[in-house]
This record gives sequence, structure tokens and C-alpha cells, in this order.
Amino acid sequence: MLELDKIHCGDNCDLLGQLPRECIDLVVTSPPYDDLRTYGGHSWDFYGVAWQLKRVLKPGGVIVWVVADATKDGSETGTSMEQALHFKRLGLNLHDTMIYQKLNYLPQNAATRYDQCYEFVFVFSAGTPKTGNMLRDRKNAKAGQTLLTGGRKNADGVLHDKRVLTCAEAGMRSNVWPIAVGGEASDHPAPMPESLARDVVATWSNAGDLICDPFSGSGTTAKAAKELGRRFLGFEINPEYCAIAERRIAQQVLELEAV
Repeated sequence: MLELDKIHCGDNCDLLGQLPRECIDLVVTSPPYDDLRTYGGHSWDFYGVAWQLKRVLKPGGVIVWVVADATKDGSETGTSMEQALHFKRLGLNLHDTMIYQKLNYLPQNAATRYDQCYEFVFVFSAGTPKTGNMLRDRKNAKAGQTLLTGGRKNADGVLHDKRVLTCAEAGMRSNVWPIAVGGEASDHPAPMPESLARDVVATWSNAGDLICDPFSGSGTTAKAAKELGRRFLGFEINPEYCAIAERRIAQQVLELEAV
């Protein structure tokens, strides 16, 4: 087993191959997609990575796969959908198709296309997810109001067996998450927003669970895992990004120890 709570610099397929079967509770990652990101000329094997992730995922474990498509010659590549279907062919459930909506995206000024302001957040699971700490922070317009629910009327039209409920302050989120882009310190060309990583880690894992990011980049998933009391494994082939991730996590440790 590889050393935990560490960013390992190397090929993610090789590193995943060193893990035992069914050891990972949650995968949170955003792989390089199409030509939208450049990583120093490094390439990767989607099919190999997907197979390894399926192998190491625990029963009830979840993979959160954040991805988008390039537009080439007027047509979207559809790579993200091909990847989603392949995970299904491997036997995983497509538990949810969420949307990460970029609140401050850059306009594309295309003549015949609307601006693209989102990425897919595919949630795959090995069977029914074993953890689901659903976030309830959607403001309820009727918060604090008292409502009558249920009940039945008798022949005289009088309502019986009714229940009185008070509306909660907040309801469960939808699967469209509006998130501001940028504004976080990172020397990476396309870092995952910290709030996105933190919220998916909080939703589909518990304290002490093992989180893996096979495309660790600047270490955002690892940072979120550390903050929330999870163990983590990060894999990154670019030595420069490995160094960035290690610095961020070391700073995170100092901040947590100072609390």
C-alpha cells in the first residue's frame, strides 16, 4: 500500500496498480480533457485509469468525475459523455449528473453559440452509495411558516388526522451548483474550486475515509480531505504541480494546527 496523506509523483495508472482492490471510499478528480488544458505534453490513458478506479473502489464507494468538452470545428467533442458511458459499461452506476455552474466565466463571443458556463460533475457509484451527507443550505422561501399537511375529510367536510409542520430554514441543494471561478491561490492553469472539492468530499465520505485524486494537480482535493478529517492519496505526473500541491498541504497542516 502506498503511503497515505501524500502526493505521489508519477503515472497514475502505475500508482493505482499498486493499490489493493476495494480500498478507496471516494475518488474526486478533474482529468485533463480534450485540448482545454495543457500539462507539459503529458498524455494519459483514460481506459486504463477508469479500469483501475473501478478495481480500487469499495462497494458503495463513489467517483466524482468533473469534466467538460472542447468545441472543435463547430462541434463539441462529446468526450465527457463517452467517458460517462464507459464507466457504466464497467459496471458502475451513473448515480447523478450534476452541473458545476461557473458564475464568473469568460464570455466566448461566438456568433452562433451561447456562452458555455458549466462543467459536468458525473457521480458514479459501485452499487448504492454507502454515504450521502446531503447538503441542506438552499434558502427556503417559506422558512418558519406553519403548514398543514396530510389528513382526511369526513362526511361533514371536517379535516381529521392533519399534521402541523414548520418549514425549515434551508432545504436540500439541487444538483446544479453555482460556484465562482478563480480567486484562490494556485500556480495551476485550471485548479478545481476549493468549495467544489470540499462539498463533494463532505457529501460522499465520512471522517477517516480514504479519498483518492488520480489527477491531483495543485492538490485541491487533498487539501479538502485534510481539512475535513479524511485520509488522502494524490497522484500527479508533473513534478512542478507535485511541488505546488505539497506546499499547499503543508500550509493547510499549519493552519489546522494553529486552530
